[in-house]
Amino acid sequence: MIRLHETVRVARSPADCYRYLADFSTCEQWDPGVYRARKRTPGAPAVGSEFDVTVQMFGRRTTLTYRITELAPDQHIALEMRGPGLTSVETIRFEESPAGDTTIDYRADFSLSGVLRVSELALKPVFKRMGRKAVAGLASALTIDTEAPRQGWVSYAADRSLLLAAPAFTERGYLALDDKAHSEFMDERVAVVTGATSGIGEAIAAEYARLGATVVLVGRDTGKLAASRKHVHDFAGQAIERIHTEQADLLDVAATRALGERLTARFPKIDVLVNNAGALFHEHALTGDGFERSLAINLVAPFVLTETLLPALAAAKARVINMSSGGMYLQPLVLDDLNFENETFSGNKAYARAKRGLVALTRHWARRYGDAGLHFNAMHPGWVATPGVTESLPGFDKVMGRVLRDARMGADTAVWLGSARAARNCQGQFFLDRTPHPTAVLPNTAVRPSEAQTLYGWLRNETGIEVHGVG
Repeated sequence: MIRLHETVRVARSPADCYRYLADFSTCEQWDPGVYRARKRTPGAPAVGSEFDVTVQMFGRRTTLTYRITELAPDQHIALEMRGPGLTSVETIRFEESPAGDTTIDYRADFSLSGVLRVSELALKPVFKRMGRKAVAGLASALTIDTEAPRQGWVSYAADRSLLLAAPAFTERGYLALDDKAHSEFMDERVAVVTGATSGIGEAIAAEYARLGATVVLVGRDTGKLAASRKHVHDFAGQAIERIHTEQADLLDVAATRALGERLTARFPKIDVLVNNAGALFHEHALTGDGFERSLAINLVAPFVLTETLLPALAAAKARVINMSSGGMYLQPLVLDDLNFENETFSGNKAYARAKRGLVALTRHWARRYGDAGLHFNAMHPGWVATPGVTESLPGFDKVMGRVLRDARMGADTAVWLGSARAARNCQGQFFLDRTPHPTAVLPNTAVRPSEAQTLYGWLRNETGIEVHGVG
């Protein structure tokens, strides 16, 4: 038997520590030995809940199954683990200090069998080192940072070369993050996520719900919305009554505006808006409102929804997060041909230009509404294996599939921007993996403030959205 005992003190309440750890799948956020963790048992954690934890062990990935055997709210959690040649009994106890801090006491007894049993003596220091790293990671995860990360010169130089930056967009970039934790709760906050019926949007909504937010899932298909609502509930354990759905076709200006009006009436304060919905179309076609479809879903819809929601967003001093793409680095903003009617159509170009416009609009909104307490930022999720990527870019998916991120990795920065205290002062920036990056590296792709103002005016005129008394 290998016995571990580690303690650490954190500046959080026992209630916070217990709440974060009761869903043991959060171990992927703080244990450096864990690649991915998944709650197998839907709903709120309870005695009997099980978790699949994939770890990097002895040069390969192995999946262990954890089961909660005891839960004493704010006091302790007990688990049993089983895996190939390995079982354990583990307890995590929380004790509050007079100063309000919490001492976390971790104990584990590991029993080895088969080949591992023969190597027990040699493995003992390995297990102890892994235990120390895990508890240190837990302390870091429960520590609330107040400053956002800054981009280092190596990363900045890689961005400037584009090619050298490519590995950062893959799974490798996410796994290299020093901080993957989401332990700052969002109770009493309302978060609206568009494109929430699959992929990154669904993952963002699920994590917000796990942090305690009331979430609104926006999608086009009512059946998919119902399925996503169930998925978010199963993942987060959040009360189903706090998971809402709104159906809307965001390719249609009137429908998008009506969505914003419904949401404002339903939620006078909206704390987080994630404009995640997007699509890439390989054939040129105009919507009923006269917009090229990529432009409509990736730029016009976020503009209409955000502007319509401004009263509710301003009331909460909200954070608005706009989902962009690395493809924008290759394209400029072409103001005199936004509908792509004067040159041979390319779906990839149209998509990238719309995302370029969205990032420029993000900075314009930050300048226009920042004094009202609103925060606008854009982000790149990395290269993510989603149904949209598989359908729109099958070649890319086939070549890069083994190194693509999963949806939860792609969602990470949006969750951080919406929940973390460190992100509260971020304004008008473009993020990848919680770190600001430049928005233009190729000649003639940067958008000047005057051009962003022109884009804003064009969008307002073409959609008929009136100026709000905000700012």
